[in-house]
Amino acid sequence: MLVLVTGAAGFIGSHLVDRLLADGHEVIGVDDLSSGRNLREDIEFHRMDVCDPALAELTARRRPELVCHLAAQVSVRSSVEDPRHDARVNVFGTVNVLEAARAAGSRKVLFASSCAVYGVPDELPVPPDAELRPASPYAASKVAGEIYAQTYRALHGLDFTTLTLANVYGPRQAPEGEAGVVSIFTDGLLNGTPTQVYGDGGNTRDYVYVLDVVEAFALAGGERAGGRRLNVGTGVQTTDRELHTLVAEAAGAVDKPDTAPPRLGDLRAMAVDPGPTREALGWRPRTGLREGLAATVKWARDR
Repeated sequence: MLVLVTGAAGFIGSHLVDRLLADGHEVIGVDDLSSGRNLREDIEFHRMDVCDPALAELTARRRPELVCHLAAQVSVRSSVEDPRHDARVNVFGTVNVLEAARAAGSRKVLFASSCAVYGVPDELPVPPDAELRPASPYAASKVAGEIYAQTYRALHGLDFTTLTLANVYGPRQAPEGEAGVVSIFTDGLLNGTPTQVYGDGGNTRDYVYVLDVVEAFALAGGERAGGRRLNVGTGVQTTDRELHTLVAEAAGAVDKPDTAPPRLGDLRAMAVDPGPTREALGWRPRTGLREGLAATVKWARDR
């Protein structure tokens, strides 16, 4: 199967490319290299903004059966500071991908979303049919992308599955900028620089290993789960303070983070219910947090 992956040089996208190649698929990678440079030389790669009209020309010429759309502006903070840029990349960029896939006769689009779409949840772990309450331009853009995918399915028969991701961590995640807290803790603890937790350290998140996420994409690329939103997470909450202890343990470092004031707008708790994903795809997270952190720290140390 010919698969086009947007965001192919990014943290998750590069792992997905590895998996698709291992499964025997042919991959076309698209990335503007603005935030990731995990490039492979054995794929057809195009340095391209996801909003570029040339994307339609590329898909029309190559006609991929499956399109995996991971390219995005992923910083909540940046989306608040510059909502126009966020909307350009995440809304117009998604429409550009959908239109390109439609014109090329692609069978399906896999859309990478975020648990940020749920906002402050009524129950934990959050089921995939929960009310969407975006509280940032970033979250709103992800909701808009899913609505557009639903519209293209209704109008043009272009199938899709939305994969709503919890906090993804693992090798290749950079600690610069608004990166995942696992990579930030790992970088600080390995290099002996200060780390910090905010408030009382009791905020919780659902941490899912990147290779488990890639497995969900691989399974969703088939005929199952068309037109559905599926959660990709563990359903398990881990506090910031607990996470620091686990990363310090994996790094062989002292577990003494600094304490910083709570950050305005920080969500107190989040975890997503992966049960329906198990039923729809036969998927479940296989990597325990300690195991995944050990692999992440080893990669960072080797790098």
